[in-house]
Amino acid sequence: MALVAPASVRAAERTTGFHWNDITAADGVTLKANVIEPAAPGTHPGIVLAASWALNDLEYLAQAKRFAEAGYVVLSYTARGFWFSGGTIDVAGPADVADASRAVDWLIAHTRVDPQRIGFAGLSYGGGISLLAAAHDPRIRAVGSLSGWSDMAASMAGGNTRRSQGPWFLQTTARLLGRPSPEMTRILDDYWADRNAEAREQWARARSPRYAIDAINRNHPAVLIAHNFGDSVFPANQMLDFYTALDTPKRLELAPGDHATVELPGLAGIPNHVWTSLRRWFDQYLAGIDTGIGEEPGVVLRPHNSPAVEYYRDWAHVTGHTRRATLGAPSGLLPTGALGAASPATTWTWPVRAGADTVADGGIALVSNGLEGLTGIPPMVWLPAVSRRDAGVWVSGAAPAGGWRVRGVPHLHAPVTSSSPAGTVIAYLYDLDASGVGKLFSHAPVTWPSSPTTVDLPLQVTAYDVPAGHRLALVADTKDPLYLDANAGNSAITFGSGSWLDVPLA
Repeated sequence: MALVAPASVRAAERTTGFHWNDITAADGVTLKANVIEPAAPGTHPGIVLAASWALNDLEYLAQAKRFAEAGYVVLSYTARGFWFSGGTIDVAGPADVADASRAVDWLIAHTRVDPQRIGFAGLSYGGGISLLAAAHDPRIRAVGSLSGWSDMAASMAGGNTRRSQGPWFLQTTARLLGRPSPEMTRILDDYWADRNAEAREQWARARSPRYAIDAINRNHPAVLIAHNFGDSVFPANQMLDFYTALDTPKRLELAPGDHATVELPGLAGIPNHVWTSLRRWFDQYLAGIDTGIGEEPGVVLRPHNSPAVEYYRDWAHVTGHTRRATLGAPSGLLPTGALGAASPATTWTWPVRAGADTVADGGIALVSNGLEGLTGIPPMVWLPAVSRRDAGVWVSGAAPAGGWRVRGVPHLHAPVTSSSPAGTVIAYLYDLDASGVGKLFSHAPVTWPSSPTTVDLPLQVTAYDVPAGHRLALVADTKDPLYLDANAGNSAITFGSGSWLDVPLA
């Protein structure tokens, strides 16, 4: 492809304006869509945009217009089961994947698109469908997955712990703005009742791009993944192994925020770094414009509490080394254990009441971490207020001059014993200042079926700078409004010696 002028110096092209169209799916279902094209003659690169969960093809009007003014034919469509598209919600199943290919068919048949230069992108639901479509349709040459997923099962019950708020939000909006299929209703009924786990796993597997990675690599599209550290619907850790397994041109961008909140301003046409990256990505791999993005390092991090933008060659180079901090015996009037660097000489145990909440929690799905993305203020806790009857608390020494640059996935290893067979623990990692205020920058739950057990828990991926003089605080309790725990009433969970926290440092 011949190189043309960069987007920054190109004038906006005239367009045809928006036209609303129907796409007939393979099974006869009608999908509502709109298309906008450059007015200039000749063929053009094309983009298909799949709408988010519970939204419709109007979602992308501002971005579609900008892409069309940049020389792209853009088709946006509403997924089956939502709004005025026919059928029932397939939850990114085989029908949705077939619909994606039918949208590409329509684009080729009815517009002046170049069939060799077609991209596919979407936000949230559309982001996951984009990856699945790229596995099944070799005509898709570039992909943008914004706040999508790679593992549906991990999204629903990572750490063997079911989520409460995120699935409730998705189910409620589907009932209000769509038509859930009998299959979707059955799966969610089983989910809330915690039954038929194997059937749910098979259902989720068919909807997980991680299991289609070989097909994606064979088709070899250029894949851009943009995600948020605090995503409460599709937790970000699942994208790390997926990104590493891609054998294609690829890029991973991570930023503070919750599900789809970082990308949201771009839907209104407000300048946004995620949509800017998507434009550069498609310009590079579809339009033949040398934006330089193909030569940049493949991992881009925007730390929680810093304006910096950091570039890494690949995920393996994000963490420079790991600091192992052992957990010591809680002691004192407000019992607190040391989060130290050396193994304690004595054995110890610390029992907590199971199923009793503390002031430490992960916040409100879509809200707390979303506000952090907008304001820079994360969920916080005053550490002395955390009940030591209901949680274990450990605090490190002060960070040295220059602080600690936490980059990667913290990991908790802890032998635990529960007075009932099953149990759940949620671990929280805070930046603790001198006044006792902790800022949450990573957490995760884990549930086990029988006791005793050893918890090996990867917390959420993070990029956070702990200032000099501040400390790390680890809180482990047993209840959080974000999760459905397995703790029995009047039971206890006991932590003990041999526990440690691995902290990834740049």
